Amino acid sequence: MSDQNLTPQTDTKIQATASPLRCLTGAVISGGMGYAMYSLMIAIATNFATKPVHSINPLVIKISSAVRTLVVGVVALGSGIFAIVAIGLLALGVQLLVQELTKQKSSEN
Repeated sequence: MSDQNLTPQTDTKIQATASPLRCLTGAVISGGMGYAMYSLMIAIATNFATKPVHSINPLVIKISSAVRTLVVGVVALGSGIFAIVAIGLLALGVQLLVQELTKQKSSEN
């Protein structure tokens, strides 16, 4: 039995350069996922609000309240992260576009 690696390892690393089109595409994808998570958060919060906890035990009420808050909070956090990433990618795309335009104008002079 030999411990040979059957898949060849490539040591070449390909650097993907950022372009305004790639940034815009990433921003659209991230914004769409952020909106989807926001819609999911609203649906979960509405579902929790329409179905109250039916218990007289105070411990059960406190734990269920904490779990509901955590579930809505985690989905809201994910939604916010995707929204921030979308805004950042959009800003990066604008910055790269401005750099390309100023580089072209300076090379013409």
